Amino acid sequence: MAVGVFDLFSIGIGPSSSHTVGPMRAAAVFAEELRTEAVLDRVASLRVDLYGSLAATGHGHGTMTAILLGLEGFHPDQILPEEVDDRLAAIAGTGTLQLAGAGQGQGVPLPYGVQDMVLRPLTILPRHTNGMTFTVFDADGEVLHQATFFSVGGGFIVREGEEDAALEELAESKKELPLPFRTAAELLGRCQSKGLSMGEVMFVNERESRTEQEIRDGLLHIYSVMEGCVEVSLKREGLLPGGLKVRRRAPDWHERLMKEDKDRDPKYWQEWVNLIALAVNEENASGGRVVTAPTNGAAGIIPAVLYYALHFAPGMDKATQKDRDDVVVKFLLTAAAVGVLYKEQASISGAEVGCQGEVGSASSMAAAGLAEVMGGTPAQVENAAEIAMEHNLGLTCDPIGGLVQIPCIERNAIAAAKAINAAKMALWGDGTHRVSLDEVIVTMRETGRDMSSKYKETAMGGLAVNVVEC
Repeated sequence: MAVGVFDLFSIGIGPSSSHTVGPMRAAAVFAEELRTEAVLDRVASLRVDLYGSLAATGHGHGTMTAILLGLEGFHPDQILPEEVDDRLAAIAGTGTLQLAGAGQGQGVPLPYGVQDMVLRPLTILPRHTNGMTFTVFDADGEVLHQATFFSVGGGFIVREGEEDAALEELAESKKELPLPFRTAAELLGRCQSKGLSMGEVMFVNERESRTEQEIRDGLLHIYSVMEGCVEVSLKREGLLPGGLKVRRRAPDWHERLMKEDKDRDPKYWQEWVNLIALAVNEENASGGRVVTAPTNGAAGIIPAVLYYALHFAPGMDKATQKDRDDVVVKFLLTAAAVGVLYKEQASISGAEVGCQGEVGSASSMAAAGLAEVMGGTPAQVENAAEIAMEHNLGLTCDPIGGLVQIPCIERNAIAAAKAINAAKMALWGDGTHRVSLDEVIVTMRETGRDMSSKYKETAMGGLAVNVVEC
């Protein structure tokens, strides 16, 4: 299937789309295959091998517990945080998981826990550093079923041996779209030939699989989850989990802003943007419910910039609810159009290209969305996306302790401000500029390829080794 807006914006749990959401999704697929292939009742033992970045930083990212939940049949877009706690407590208490069934009220009890997984941090499989292999055996030790998956960023998974088929399917599905595009040049060409904005091109393509009302309702639901994430985060206090003793700042900041800025004075726009970004990513770090945008590690950028569009963009003080809904839909469609370019030409995986692929892509997407809702032409929107990524090139992914906390949380706030500035710079120009978005995307991909592996979500370089954890 061609990458769509609801692929880039999907609902899941924190703290990582590539290390939590993707592995849970892969484990759930494997568990369902055991049921459909009628081998579930013959399973006597289970083995899970984790490779590369999943093994190196899996504990801090909740990878192992996410896999246990997936093996029980839970999917990241359906499970609630309170269910996570209940099931993990049950598994820890009994030492047994309900293979392919707890999510459906049934399953095969199997003694297994986090401690039983085999970690291979120095072994990198050819397709991607985020590799995982699931194997089940019968009572005689014979392999009943085995599968290897790769979590390639944003919650997307690819099965080993099906990579070429997936690429062929993607190419064929794009041909069936009314206005297919893979590069920014092609996207701008579609805009020019049809007289459409980037968001409208994306909307036309989305209508091939959904009605107009379904698209609109779905995007408004996505934004409601973003808002809900902020609301929950603002009620939490104390320290984030994981042992780094990082203090939650969002509740205190919100209280102060409510006292100092009761009327949304424009001079406080950056404080509000910072607050939204921090709130989302503190909730993500807590394992809460977030929207991949396009990843969990960068989940706070688009909500923060969209908050700016809804509260501080010119004319929004007089906007009706329908006007505001229109802004949400237009913003997310435009951001998704740019997200498609990164997903298909480069990568949104921190473990593959560094944080430039996560925070950089999200900042670029947000800049495009803001430029469009503020009246930018397609050329200005493309320029906004280019500026935002150009100044995130080379960004490393070196989380302390393998946790999505430092520098990840503050980095979202900084990147949101970059996106807003990029949009404003582009809107003050006429759309012409020296460096194209396509050139920047290719540069990001090549920079990620050349970047040392220790700076790509392994906790083996940068802040991860130069800062004492406790």
